[in-house]
Amino acid sequence: MSDLLQKLQWRYATKKMNPAKAVPQEKVERILEAARLAPTSSGLQPYEIIVVSNKEIREQIKPKAWGQGQITDCSHLLVFAAWDTYTPERINHMFDLTNAERGGTNEGWENYRKMLLGTYPARDERTNFEHAARQAYIGLGAALIAAAYEEVDATPMEGFDPKAIDEILNLAARGLRSVVIVPLGYREADQDWLVNLKKVRHPRAEFVTEVK
Repeated sequence: MSDLLQKLQWRYATKKMNPAKAVPQEKVERILEAARLAPTSSGLQPYEIIVVSNKEIREQIKPKAWGQGQITDCSHLLVFAAWDTYTPERINHMFDLTNAERGGTNEGWENYRKMLLGTYPARDERTNFEHAARQAYIGLGAALIAAAYEEVDATPMEGFDPKAIDEILNLAARGLRSVVIVPLGYREADQDWLVNLKKVRHPRAEFVTEVK
């Protein structure tokens, strides 16, 4: 655990990445797997990750992300895209997959399926999308921690035009909406003003409240 904490101390929101240094694919796969294994509400996993390694597409995305250089200097851009809403088909797919993987079902589990089918699809799309987006952020956290463990620089970004990114990646056709993006790469330390600055966080006494 101390090793992990040291790597979390090492990580920061990298401002300048080295465009000549690509993240090895095996590291990218482990980062993606960490996000895939992250928990989500009711286990529905209501988001997907689009991995953009194509330089031309990242060039299209860059001006829609306020010209941030990491978009094109990174080797892989992760786009966390949440479901636009919950549908019976999406809910049933995950329950059916679970039953297939576990080799059966039970009354309590099927009653839980019915409860979700009776509540989630009936809600308005905005409520459902915001709920799905919050699940995507759980996966984001897992990916950032995994990237730190792999000593890969990762910079989470909300500074982009979601509608523009959705259009570039044709996400609407898949019932998805972009939520947050994460360039993966390696810091170019001699050109990054942030690299040597001390990490600052609230002290534990201000951050943690214990109720005993």
